[in-house]
Formats: sequence, C-alpha cells, structure tokens
Amino acid sequence: MQKELKNLKIELKLELQSILSYWMENTVDQKRGGFIGQIDYNNNTNEEAEKGSVLNARLLWTFSAAYKISHNREHLDTAKRAFEYISIYFHDVEFGGIFWSINPDGTPKDTKNQIYALAFVIYGLSEYFSVTQDKKALEMAIDLYKKIQKYSYDPINGGYLEAFTRDWQPIEDLRLSEKDANEKKTMNTHLHIIEGYANLYKVWKNESLRKVIIELLETIEKYFINTETGHLRLFFDENWVEKKDVVSYGHDIEAAWLLLQCAKISEDSTLISRFKKHAIQIADATKEGIDTDGGLWYEYDPETQELMAEKHWWPQAELMIGYFTAWQLSGKQEYLDIVFKNWDFTQKYIIDKEKGEWFWGINSDYSKIKKDKAGFWKCPYHNSRACIELIHRI
Repeated sequence: MQKELKNLKIELKLELQSILSYWMENTVDQKRGGFIGQIDYNNNTNEEAEKGSVLNARLLWTFSAAYKISHNREHLDTAKRAFEYISIYFHDVEFGGIFWSINPDGTPKDTKNQIYALAFVIYGLSEYFSVTQDKKALEMAIDLYKKIQKYSYDPINGGYLEAFTRDWQPIEDLRLSEKDANEKKTMNTHLHIIEGYANLYKVWKNESLRKVIIELLETIEKYFINTETGHLRLFFDENWVEKKDVVSYGHDIEAAWLLLQCAKISEDSTLISRFKKHAIQIADATKEGIDTDGGLWYEYDPETQELMAEKHWWPQAELMIGYFTAWQLSGKQEYLDIVFKNWDFTQKYIIDKEKGEWFWGINSDYSKIKKDKAGFWKCPYHNSRACIELIHRI
C-alpha cells in the first residue's frame, strides 16, 4: 500500500503540473488582461466570451494553493494576475460587491451579487493572502465577508439568501444556472460560503467569524444533511421548506470531506466528532453512484428513478478526496480501493492526454461530452484541489 500511495503522489504531482501549465499556456488574455472566458472541447479559444467571476476566483485560489507545493514563481505570478484582475474589474467599488460577469474588455455585464461568487472570491483572496501577505487581499476578503453577513444572512430563520441586485436589493432570478431551482436557500451556496469563511479564518483569527462558521455548520447539519439517506437536500425557500430535487453525487462526496475540514478549522471538538460521522455516512451513501468502471455518475432523480447517465470531471476529483478522507477516518481498505479505481478511470477517460486539462466528462457509451475545456463553470479548481489535497495527505 505504501508503494501504491507513493506512486499515486508522483502521478498527482505530475497531473497538477499539467493542469497548471494548460491554464498558463492557453487561457492568459494577452490583449485585454486577465484570462480568456472560454475554450471549447476542441481547444478553440473564444476571445469574445464573457468572463465569469467564479472562474477568476477559482484561478486565484488554484494558483495560490499550488504555489505552496510547487514554489514555482510562474504560479505565483499567475495568482497575482488573477488577484489584480479581480480587484480592478470584478470588484464593485461603488456598492462593495462582485460582478457576476464582465465583458471581454473588462466592462460590467451581469452586475448582480450572487453570494456564491462572493464566497469564492473570499476563498481565493484568503489563499492568496496566505502566500503573499498582501494586506489589500485580506482587507477585500474581510469586506466581502461583512457584506454577506449584512445582506445575505437571514437573522430570523438562519442561513443565507442566494442573490441580490448590484445595490443589494431583492432580485427575482436567484439561480446559479438554468438547471437550478429558483429558491432562496441552496446547499451549493451554503457549502461554498462555509468553504470561503473557513479559509478566511485560517488567516484572520477573528472570534466572531469563528462563531459564524460554527453556526453555519450547525445550519448545514440541520437542514441540508439528510441523515436518513446520507444524501444532501439541495433547495429550500426562506422558511426552510424543502423543494424536492435530485441526488447530486458530486456535491454529496464534496460535502463529506469539506465540511469536516471546516469543522476542524473551527476547532469545535463536538462538531468535529459529528462531521466525522457525517463524512463516513455520506461516503457510504455515495457508493450507489459509483459505476463498475470506478467512475462516479452525475445525478439521480429518486422521484422518476432516472439516472443522469453522465460522468462529469469534477465529481471524480471530489470522490478522490472524499474516499481518501473516509479511509483516513476508518482505516477501511475498501475506501482507498475506490480512490485508486477512480483515479484509473479518470486517467483513462477524463484527462485529455493530448491537449491537456480534463474533458467535461463522458456519456454512458464513453463518448466525450462536447462542452467547455475552460469556461464559466469549467475551472481548474476541483481537479487541482484533488491533486493538492491528496499530495498533502499522502
């Protein structure tokens, strides 16, 4: 096993380098600054694509986190490029939010404050601060945290509301994407708020922030984790009335390890103990979504009993961390075997060995899903994070 883990670590280091090289070589926008908004399945660059705040925040996090392993100056320079671009073009100085998207020339396009995006910018800024000690990054992260607490936090029912206009007024369309339910409180946004807040607390030991993290973990545990099934509940209204939806295997296994990590950062021993149990239960429940080839299916609809028979890139990355965590907690070999089998699947079907990066995914017949290689939702965060987390853990 030691030999297998050592080989896995070597392979993950090589893959991390490959992912980072792809983004540095293909996505830097030399004409207009920042990064190009879209590269398609065939590696064709679309210089006229809008630029998304989530992609840019994830680039900031990725290259900052990777620098801690690589000590490669180019990675730090790329992180700095992302930070400066976000500071100048995405940060709404007038109202203190983050533009959801901008045009290729840097002018605002969609100016709504989607809390999910603010959370990711906090995640990226705090990681960047941890490697640079740039106080401007920390100040911006703290200010965004305060904006979320002021406008998004629900003081009556708890939890966080999804989105607002540029000047923080209520907004009709709250959705992250067209596939999402138009509800006021979602698992996805809460998961990434806690992710951003916990990362901020690592560099800013503010006691009120720690209390907010603890409250948020308790809220997630109460409403989003279904302890009967081991899956996550996804959508609620402001009064915590659930809107039934699909089982999202990728989000399940991502939450399994990420929430435990946040609990550990909070240093609350009771929560750590509870989230260790959740991590195992969710990992066990997610097994139903793993195919015989080791790949993780995308979604399942319990109402219609229909499987969304696609295997996307990001659930594979989250599976590796989630089941490695389950192995670390339990010592059971079966969890580690799932990691190795999934990594074999990912290498065989998901990684683009010819042009670099990971494909969007595959269909049930193993044909490639012809969606972005880089884009609004196709970022180097899930796959690079899987490499980084497992390199550290091994």
